[in-house]
Amino acid sequence: MTDRDTLFTIGQLAQRTGLDARTIRFWSDAGLVPPTTRSAAGYRLYDTEAAARLDLVHTLRELDIDLATVRAVVDRQTSLAAVAAAHARALDVEIRALRVRRAVLRSVAHRNSTTEELRIMHELATLSAAERQRIIDDFVDEAFAGIEPDAPGAHIADGMRSMPATLPDDPSPEQVDAWIELAELVRDQGFRDRCREMAVTGARAEDAQAAPEIDMAAGTAALEAGIAPDSAAAADILTRAVPDGIDRIALADRMATFTDGRVERYWSLLAIINGRPARPPMVPGAEWLIAALRAHP
Repeated sequence: MTDRDTLFTIGQLAQRTGLDARTIRFWSDAGLVPPTTRSAAGYRLYDTEAAARLDLVHTLRELDIDLATVRAVVDRQTSLAAVAAAHARALDVEIRALRVRRAVLRSVAHRNSTTEELRIMHELATLSAAERQRIIDDFVDEAFAGIEPDAPGAHIADGMRSMPATLPDDPSPEQVDAWIELAELVRDQGFRDRCREMAVTGARAEDAQAAPEIDMAAGTAALEAGIAPDSAAAADILTRAVPDGIDRIALADRMATFTDGRVERYWSLLAIINGRPARPPMVPGAEWLIAALRAHP
C-alpha cells in the first residue's frame, strides 16, 4: 500500500494535526473535509488528499477566515490568492482601527481625560475619512457661501478643506488631539461666524485692492524684544514698517478683521494632522502692530 492509499481515522487525523477530534468531525459534517470512505464498522476514513484538505481548512480558520469562504476555497469556487488578498485588506482596516484606538488611549493617558472625554475622543478619532471630510466641508461651505471662486481670497477655501484621506496608520497622540480639537473648533458657532466675516470682507475687490504693504515681521520682532505698543520705540518701528500717508486707524481696523488666534490655530491643527511642519505664529506680532497703530494714529 502506498502513502496515497493510506487511510486515517478521525482520531489519527487528530493526532497528526493536533486538532480536536470534535473539530474535525464538525468540519466533516459541514462538508469541508468529507470522508473518503467508511470502514466496515461505519467509521469515517480519510485519505492523504483529505488530510491535505484538512490542513488547508485548519490554516484558513487560524487566519480567522469564515467557514463559507473556507468552503469556497477548498471547493475551488474561488482562488486562495483572492481570499488571501481580501483577508489582508480586512486585516489592514482592523490594524488601522487598533492603532487609532491605541493612539486615543495614549492621548487619554497623557491628558488625564475623563470618561466622557474618552467617549468623545473615540467617536471623533474613528470617524471614516468621508465623515471627517464632511465636517470640514460643511464648515468651509458655510464660511464661503455665495462667494465666487475667483473672488479675492476665495482660493483659501481649498486649503481649509485639506484633510488627509485617512488618519496615519499609526497616529500620534498629537494627531489624535489635533483632529479632536479641530472638530470641536469648526463646530463652534462663534468661530464659524468669525471665519464667515473674514471670508466676506476678503472677497470684496475694493478691500483687497486697498490693502497696503506693511512689514508684518516688525511686529513679531518688537513683541519678542519686549517693546510696548504705546512706546516711543514703537512709533519709530511704525515709521519704518508702515508706508507714509496711510490712515493708521483704518489699517488697524482692517488688520483686526483678519487677525484671529483661533483661525491661526485652525491652520496649525491641519498641519499636525497632515504631518506638515507648523508655520511660525503670526497673530501675536499682528496684534502688536494693531495696538501700536491705534496708539500712534
